Amino acid sequence: MRTRLELAGLVAALLLIGAFVVSFATGLGAGRATPEVAAPDPLEESVADPPPTEGRVRVEVLNGSGKAGLARAATERLRDAGFDVVYFGNAARGADSSVVIARSPDDRNARAVARRLGIRPVRSDPDTTLLLEVTVVLGKDWIETRQ
Repeated sequence: MRTRLELAGLVAALLLIGAFVVSFATGLGAGRATPEVAAPDPLEESVADPPPTEGRVRVEVLNGSGKAGLARAATERLRDAGFDVVYFGNAARGADSSVVIARSPDDRNARAVARRLGIRPVRSDPDTTLLLEVTVVLGKDWIETRQ
């Protein structure tokens, strides 16, 4: 009786290991099957375009320029456009150039934020621990203008 239980346990363990290996190998192959698509120019559409997705688009705005008040000005512009700025303040380090960072795998929200602020570089750096979709780092090159 004990031998049959040991054999059944061994078979079950081997089946689980096999399923894991197949799942892992399938996941590795899935990434290669996706064709590369060129990202559209973030400033091609109108600056007044609303966020492209339904619901809240949570954004943080960080001032890396060293100029007082820029994060607040950018926050007001984004809120006027319907974005939910959940945090604004100073960046940990100074920045010469402004950048918008997509924190979710889909960068449409980041491109919409970039259009609204007139910032051309949009970078993808997904981070689900931040609980937001977009980070804006304002550099010394960002100029506050009313739109």
